[in-house]
Amino acid sequence: MRLAPGARRYAVPPLALAVPLLFVFAPAGLACAALGCFALWFHRDPEREVPESGVLAPADGRVSVLRTEDGRVRVGVFMNVTDVHVNRAPLAGVVASVDHRPGAHRPAFSKESERNERVRITTDSYELDLIAGAFARRIHPSVEPGDTVARGERVGHISFGSRVDILLPPEYDAADVRVDVGERVTAGETVLA
Repeated sequence: MRLAPGARRYAVPPLALAVPLLFVFAPAGLACAALGCFALWFHRDPEREVPESGVLAPADGRVSVLRTEDGRVRVGVFMNVTDVHVNRAPLAGVVASVDHRPGAHRPAFSKESERNERVRITTDSYELDLIAGAFARRIHPSVEPGDTVARGERVGHISFGSRVDILLPPEYDAADVRVDVGERVTAGETVLA
């Protein structure tokens, strides 16, 4: 199975520590092995079948935000610890900027998460916010300004839980949205609008 970049950074230390601990104190060795295997499983990056049209979900999880702000629609997807955390481009576009904003680490599903650490990927038609959660501490964008992205292409991942918001292009309004709050979506496959 394909893994998100950086998976080894989280998996190798506990797996390497598990080997000697198994001989010294087996329960601690098993705990380290389980932690390393969890890190590998968490960073899984399955292939997706991209539909022919529509704005795609940028993340796996549940729709937690659906609102209009300044005449544009924002859709947010909360990623639970069991969801795939690789994020995908909802539409094709050219990356204009990738900006990191430091901040808090509040639960990503709460209103307080508006002040959380985030990386905003701005393209010529939409904005994507990768938002760290209470447990997430690492946002890993994989695109840079000037990159051209295709619909469904990988644009980054967030290690250990969080939320991804998309500010839809101006031509979309609330009537175009095909999902509701609480609905499960799959990155690169579910059509949001």
